Amino acid sequence: MKTIIEPFKIKAVEPIRQTTPEERQGYLEQAGYNLFLIHASNILIDLLTDSGTSAMSADQWAAIMRGDESYAGSESFYRMRRAVQEIFGFRHVIPTHQGRAAEHILFSVMCKPGDVVPSNTHFDTTRANIEFVGAKAVDLPVPEAADTQTRLPFKGNMDVDALRRLISEATPRRVPLILVTVTNNSAGGQPVSMENIRAVRAVADEFSIPLYLDACRFAENAYLIKLREPGYAERTPKQIAQEMFSLADGCTFSAKKDAFANIGGFLATNSDALAEREKNLLILTEGFPTYGGLAGRDLEAIAVGLEEVLHEDYLRYRIASTGYLGRHIADRGVPIVEPPGAHAIYLDARRMLPHLPPSQFPGQALAVELYRHAGIRSVEIGSLMFGENARQELVRLAIPRRVYTQSHIDYVVEAILEVNQRREQIGGLEITYQAKFLRHFTARFRPLER
Repeated sequence: MKTIIEPFKIKAVEPIRQTTPEERQGYLEQAGYNLFLIHASNILIDLLTDSGTSAMSADQWAAIMRGDESYAGSESFYRMRRAVQEIFGFRHVIPTHQGRAAEHILFSVMCKPGDVVPSNTHFDTTRANIEFVGAKAVDLPVPEAADTQTRLPFKGNMDVDALRRLISEATPRRVPLILVTVTNNSAGGQPVSMENIRAVRAVADEFSIPLYLDACRFAENAYLIKLREPGYAERTPKQIAQEMFSLADGCTFSAKKDAFANIGGFLATNSDALAEREKNLLILTEGFPTYGGLAGRDLEAIAVGLEEVLHEDYLRYRIASTGYLGRHIADRGVPIVEPPGAHAIYLDARRMLPHLPPSQFPGQALAVELYRHAGIRSVEIGSLMFGENARQELVRLAIPRRVYTQSHIDYVVEAILEVNQRREQIGGLEITYQAKFLRHFTARFRPLER
C-alpha cells in the first residue's frame, strides 16, 4: 500500500496554539527576526531541530522510573553502557549531557593551536569547538554535493583524494583526527556510504591518524545504506551500524537525535590513554564518569532509545515520511537538496530567492517568511550560520521523531508552496547584533527595504 502510517499509537497529546500573521509579525520584531528567540508557545509547527525534540515511547517512560540517581557507580550507567557497546563496540563510553559537550572534551584533549581537522562537513557546534581550541576545521565534501539538484545516493561522502592532499600538505602530525559525520547534516542531511567510510579508514591507516564518527544520526545513515548501497539489502540496520563503527577509533554522539532522548550524549574511544584524559576533563566540566552530567533516568531513556531506533518499521516510516514532504514540494517547483535525506528537508534559498545576495541572508529571510506566513519554525544553514565558510544557502526543516502526523506535514507542504508563489516579494535582512561564536543562536536583525 502507498499510504504512510505512523508505526505507533498516540497516548498523550500536547496542545499547540494558533496565532495570526499579525501576532507573528509582532513576535518577530520582539525577537529581532531571530527564530531562536521566539517563545515556543508561539510556534505552531516546530521544525527548528530534531535534537531533543523527539517523543519518547512508553518503554522509555517506564525505564525512567527505575533511574538510579547514585552519584558514583549508577546501575543506569551500566545499562546505558551495555546498550552502547552492543551497537558501537567501543571499549570506553563516556557520558555527557549532550553531543557538543562530547565534542568539547574530544577536541580539548586531541587538538592544539595550528592543528587541522578534516571532515566531510563540520556542523556548527563541531566547527566552533575545534576553532575554540585554536585548530582549523576543514570541510571536504565530494564535489557533487555542491549541486543541490544532483540526485546521488551518497552525497554526504568525503572527498578522499582531497583528504589525502590535505594531510600531505598539512603534514600528518598537524592532523590529530579525521571526522566523518553520519549523516552529513550541513550538506543537506545526505548519507555516507560504507565504501566511503572504508576509503577514509584506509587513508587514516596510511598516515596513522585516528578516525572518528560524528554519529548523531547513525541509524538513519545505516538504513539509507541498506536501501541504497549494493550488498546491504539483506543486512539489518543494527548489523550495518556495527560495521560502520568497527571502522572507527571512536565517536561523538548526541542522544538527542537517534536515541529519542530529550537530553544526553557520549564520547566513545578504544584508546585507554585518551579515555583517562577525557574522563579527567569530564569530571572537571560535566560530572563523574558514571553519570557525566545526566540524571540516571536520562541514561535509562538513552539505553531504551538506542534499541528502538534500529527497528526497521520505524526507520522505514522515518525515511518515507521525510521523502513525502520533499517530493510534494520539489515536484511542484520548490528547490530542495536532492535527494531527500532522513531527518530533514533542506530548501535551497539561493535558488528560491536569487534576488537576495548572501550578505542579505536569503536563508534567514526565507525562514522568517515561513514563520510569518504559517507559524512554522525552521533554521538557516548558510551565510548566517557559517559565514565565509558557507557553501550553500539552505533552510532546514528538521522533523522531530514520532511527534507530528501526516496532516501536520500536509500543512507544511501547503505553507511552503504558498510562500514559494510570492518568493519575489521576500526582502533581505541586516545584522544589528552578533556574538563571536555561533552567532546564529543570538544574532538580531532588521529588515532591508526592497
